[in-house]
Amino acid sequence: MSFDILGLIREAEGRNYELHDEHVNPRFAKTLRTIGFDRCYTRAQGPYLWDHEGRRYIDMLSGYGVFNLGRNNPTIRQALIDFLQEDYPSLVQMEAPLLSGLLAKELKARMPNQLDYVFFTNSGAEGVEAAIKYARAATGKPAILHAKKAFHGLSNGALSLNGDTVFRETFEPLLPECRMVPFNDLAALEQALAAGDVAAFIIEPVQGKGVNIPSPGYLREAAALCRKHGALFVADEVQSGMGRTGRFLACEHDGDVDPDIVILSKSLSGGYVPVGAVLTRQWIFDRVFPSLEKSVVHSSTFGQGSLAMVAGLATLHVLDEGNYIARAADLGDRIGQGLQALVPQYEFMKEVRWRGLMVAIEFAKPESFALRSGWEIAHRMDKSLFPQAITMPLLQEHGMITQVAGHHIDVVKLLPPMVLSDADVDEFIRAFAQVMKGLHRFPGPVWETLSRMGRSSIGWGKKHKASA
Repeated sequence: MSFDILGLIREAEGRNYELHDEHVNPRFAKTLRTIGFDRCYTRAQGPYLWDHEGRRYIDMLSGYGVFNLGRNNPTIRQALIDFLQEDYPSLVQMEAPLLSGLLAKELKARMPNQLDYVFFTNSGAEGVEAAIKYARAATGKPAILHAKKAFHGLSNGALSLNGDTVFRETFEPLLPECRMVPFNDLAALEQALAAGDVAAFIIEPVQGKGVNIPSPGYLREAAALCRKHGALFVADEVQSGMGRTGRFLACEHDGDVDPDIVILSKSLSGGYVPVGAVLTRQWIFDRVFPSLEKSVVHSSTFGQGSLAMVAGLATLHVLDEGNYIARAADLGDRIGQGLQALVPQYEFMKEVRWRGLMVAIEFAKPESFALRSGWEIAHRMDKSLFPQAITMPLLQEHGMITQVAGHHIDVVKLLPPMVLSDADVDEFIRAFAQVMKGLHRFPGPVWETLSRMGRSSIGWGKKHKASA
């Protein structure tokens, strides 16, 4: 009897949250219900998703940057279908696979500097783990620096470089000798490097949590300081890379930045098969793998899987053929400027910042008494609550998927795919303006919803602590 996956999906359609309550993560399922994001999506194409009731949504998050080229890209899908029909071998292990060599060559050609070898991973977090090991092996030093508000993944080593205590506190102690420095502060970085025991400084060229953009020259000077003090400069381009910011790597916006290690993942997958890549210099490679005996001291079972390599190769082809990197820059300006024009009209809006298709909308306490009261009430209930007053109506009333940029910050983040149309952008700007108009009526339906959410969150938090 053949396996009928489509029949299985149809039979269970709409039971997503029931199944997650029982088998996967009931806490997250409850969170999604609380913020009104409990949708059951059944179809996807390009920048759009459809739920099981047939409603269309514009995805302004693209899976937190996985779907730079949209969902179910037909060229990448066809490449995978063609490959599967060949019965080609994969993961032989005692082999040097052809496809990983081809993908490594393509990635090297897109770097802004000379990087010599590529190690393939399954995720960005695994790439960060590799970078930590490489840096310590290459320099013989123990310490790893990271920036405040950094996010590099949630595995143990990557979590040790996380700038958010919400993620860290349950799992400490983490890796020793991992130290935080302020983002965009060269003096603080040099002081930390001057200790002489730093193996590497790992930095997101645009921070994902908050879409924080460094000052011009910061990345270039940070790399120079690392070289001066014998540390590696590691660019975590997991979210910001692959053309999202209007350059193949976000660090290229700062001129002649010369990273020692570059980490890629997310959209390299084309949205189909998880894959990541760590690119590094030859001298670093030689110290990690110094002999034939130690040629596999760092490895990953699924790292060079053939399907993943095909997905990566096809993704790079589509990225080039469609001129999507230039499109990301143009779309980002269109979105950023459209939102920026709303700032003088609405008290809650503080600023809009963007680099290509990494966009942040930051909010702040308003001047008028009534709105200020609403702001203070929301923040007393939960410091992460206020941005849901924007994301919820965007989803429920306008079919726009967005989300808060991090814990305890009043920032809504956009990571839309490069395949948005100009009409999609205009539709989003109109929807956002409508949400702002509703938010600036206090009291009103939005604030009543926030109050219910706050009470639910507080009640669940007390119950959870009591049972812990």
